[in-house]
Amino acid sequence: MARYTGPKNRVARRFGANIFGRARNPLLHKPNPPGVHGAKRKKKSDYGVQLEEQQKLKAVYGMLAHSQLVRYYKEAVRSKGNTPAQFIERLECRLDNIVYRLKLAPTIFAAQQLVSHGHVQVNGKKVDRRSFFVRPGMTISLKSKSHQMPVVKHSVESAANSVPEYLQLDPAKFSGQLLTSPQLDQIPHPLPINVPLICEFLAHTN
Repeated sequence: MARYTGPKNRVARRFGANIFGRARNPLLHKPNPPGVHGAKRKKKSDYGVQLEEQQKLKAVYGMLAHSQLVRYYKEAVRSKGNTPAQFIERLECRLDNIVYRLKLAPTIFAAQQLVSHGHVQVNGKKVDRRSFFVRPGMTISLKSKSHQMPVVKHSVESAANSVPEYLQLDPAKFSGQLLTSPQLDQIPHPLPINVPLICEFLAHTN
């Protein structure tokens, strides 16, 4: 799976939020959207609104491809229960995202790299697939040799970091556990995202 290497600050400015949780907030010096007339926004069509919501969601979870969102949506439709809830659970419980939520990495992109490079274990076994679906009760940890990585130590030790209530972190062991399936109102998205609207959009475009 290809890793996104495009202009992250440009994406953050477009949505008006430090969407990737970077230490240097890209909005401090350039608060307006990118472009010569970035501060002037035209009214969007219904399609444009739905498309923007989808783009926000893709960005929040590490610039996922549209095909990945479609796959998660189809899985959610086949599952029992509320489709938007099932859809967002599949995104939130990706291994790279859980590593990020546990503050074992400072950004979603750093978390993706840790997973891809084999630093992450699930129930004591190495897993290097970023899209691996973490289920309640599973323990996520870093290999002992990875504990001294500066990016990891700084992230875990940061007092400003907080872990969502559906997760439990043991900073001394550089590990954590998914306690229960996350609910939409518990997920700390950096900006409002209309998940039902995205599901409606995917239902009509695929």
